[in-house]
Amino acid sequence: MDTEFLADLDRFTLLVRKRVSTAYTGARRSVKVGRGISPVGYREYRKGDDFKFVDWKVYARTEKLYVREHEEERSLSVHLLLDASSSMAFGEKFAFASMISVGFAYMAIKENEKFSISKFGEMLEPGETRGGRRNLFRAMEDLDRTAPSGGTDFKRTAEQFDLTIRSTSLVVVISDLLDGIESVVSGIYKLSAHDLILIQILDPAEADLDFEGDLRFIDMESKESVMTSVTPKVRDEYKSKMNEHNRRIRETCDVVGADFFTYTTETPIFEVFSDVNSRAKVWRA
Repeated sequence: MDTEFLADLDRFTLLVRKRVSTAYTGARRSVKVGRGISPVGYREYRKGDDFKFVDWKVYARTEKLYVREHEEERSLSVHLLLDASSSMAFGEKFAFASMISVGFAYMAIKENEKFSISKFGEMLEPGETRGGRRNLFRAMEDLDRTAPSGGTDFKRTAEQFDLTIRSTSLVVVISDLLDGIESVVSGIYKLSAHDLILIQILDPAEADLDFEGDLRFIDMESKESVMTSVTPKVRDEYKSKMNEHNRRIRETCDVVGADFFTYTTETPIFEVFSDVNSRAKVWRA
């Protein structure tokens, strides 16, 4: 993996919008009401609160349930969900997507934050949350050894991630997002509790159906094939369906406050980070 682009990323600071439900330490410290050490006040008990934070002395005096609120500090974790299904083996998609995941991990450790790179296809392969350059280099070696394989189930991947990671984090999905649209939409909603960025990576040929004549297309995941004649009309229909697929993704992201970007593998890698850095909503306080 060519890592020269990492030096260019030093100019970017990994800043994410702070939601009411989160507080981040590392390079930026803030305080939230939660389960820390120092009590800061009381509020009435709400359904779902942990009983161990109920102040029973107050209850004895008032016969009402109150819980102690505390200051809490939490470190931001950056979780990269990298599509390693067979469709990512087309052209340079997996190599390009791997570089993007490594770039985000690099920015995380520059801000003294932890990262994980989790590969997914039909199921999630959770990566270990860790920090430091040594672990980044190990992750790069693992990606260099990875051969994309299998199908894609984005909905299941998101459900598994939701069960694994309970604290609000920055989640960056890097995929061609060519799973069925309902699966993609369901996955976005499942991940929407986090600061969420979706980055779609396509090969230029599949983005524009840059083919002509009578051809046999083979699905890299299902292995099913179809013969067709690629004409201007067929190309226009293909682009229309691709645009509708991405419109649904963008619309869903807008509803939940997530970011959606799409690039081809011809895009200079630094331009990807420059674009995300300048336009992503999650960077904005």
